[in-house]
Amino acid sequence: MPTITPFLWFDAQAEEAMNFYASIFKNSKVISVNKAAGNVMSVVFELDGQRLMALNGGPHHAFTEAISLFVSCETQQEIDELWAKLTADGGAPSRCGWLKDKFGLSWQIIPTTLGRMLSDPDPAKSKRALDAMLQMDKLDLERLQHAYDGK
Repeated sequence: MPTITPFLWFDAQAEEAMNFYASIFKNSKVISVNKAAGNVMSVVFELDGQRLMALNGGPHHAFTEAISLFVSCETQQEIDELWAKLTADGGAPSRCGWLKDKFGLSWQIIPTTLGRMLSDPDPAKSKRALDAMLQMDKLDLERLQHAYDGK
């Protein structure tokens, strides 16, 4: 069976990014650091069981919002911690649970219950949750739940 692994292109920060991400996510590990002529060329690592590869490919390509890493969070504490760590040192918040980290990579930090809210068969409930989400940068689980419940 084929394996699908996200592959990230960095200018020259692949190893730094890998170590940064592995410090944030539990159950993460470095798989390999591949060098050529003494310089890091590529890295392979896992974040909570998701394998990723990264290349130091030079400044030819930059990240855009067209690709992001989606993180499903169970609690507001998880959302708050990930948001703070990923926006630190030059990262930037965006709308609706999106942010960019200090390397320019986009992330979605999303409560697991949001999918259930947005797909509720009651269109009024799902619309209230959607409208609340559209007003937020970092998602607030309690505010989303109140909107969904009509409170």
